[in-house]
Amino acid sequence: MTAAGFVYGQAAPVKTLNALVVEIAKTDIPVLLVGESGTGKEVYARLIHRLSGLREEAIKKVNCAALDAGRLLAEITEVDHGNKGQECLPRTVFLDDVHELDAASQRALLSLLPDGEPRGYPGKTNSRFISSTSRNLEREIESGRFRRELYFRINGVILRLPALRERKEDIPTLLEFFLLKHSNGLNRNIPELGSDSQELLETYEWPGNIRELENVAKKIVAVRDAALALADLRATRMTPQAEEERWRVSSLKVASRAASRRAERELIQKALEGTHWNRKRAAQDLQISYKSLLYKIKQTGLEGKKTERE
Repeated sequence: MTAAGFVYGQAAPVKTLNALVVEIAKTDIPVLLVGESGTGKEVYARLIHRLSGLREEAIKKVNCAALDAGRLLAEITEVDHGNKGQECLPRTVFLDDVHELDAASQRALLSLLPDGEPRGYPGKTNSRFISSTSRNLEREIESGRFRRELYFRINGVILRLPALRERKEDIPTLLEFFLLKHSNGLNRNIPELGSDSQELLETYEWPGNIRELENVAKKIVAVRDAALALADLRATRMTPQAEEERWRVSSLKVASRAASRRAERELIQKALEGTHWNRKRAAQDLQISYKSLLYKIKQTGLEGKKTERE
């Protein structure tokens, strides 16, 4: 999900990541994107390319899990038959799941990557490489599964993508975006979610991250019944193991959460009363977005207590 050229996010880790991307995209530094499955590594790879000076050239995606050394080189180096058979190297190469390369493929890739040589050095590619991984490559190196020298060639800068559970404040807007997207795609009305469904979606841990959230949103639109669509999700959260983990949480932590919710409700109510229920001004006073305030008003049960005066 992108807006104005950036991947959407109000959470601090996403804002920091987006700021780094803006600057890094202007360079030819190789980038290593690290994150769990479903966090948007390909989205960021394409965003970096789109913001770079190479945007007019092709971006070549290479699925590292499906290639041997020979096919890897063939994928990266393309022949331009209109230029007397000379190699025409794509200017940006996206190595998806680079940790999947076998030893021979790693050697082949290493032979192509420059190590301080100027652009156009014989036998080297002048393409810009963006790689992605969901693994800890330092551990892969220690176990002998990944070449140390290759690791240092591809990680000119490392960008770590946060998991969705680390940016839960973005869930309401991401969900709204996906519901709208798939409602339009399936020619359906945008479904309304009850408070129970909203709470489930916000407290779920999302092991599949943004990809899983989008799939759930699409299912809600397709089924036309949020409670029915979320039945599996609710059952997953309420497995015996999950229940056991819940009971392990100390009463102090539970009490702390409850107190935090009450304090948040009181702050919001005071801000609203202090602005005569002008929600835009209240959002500014609370230093949160207007959309986030509207959601919190609904979540805390303050909705409908006053008529908004804009």
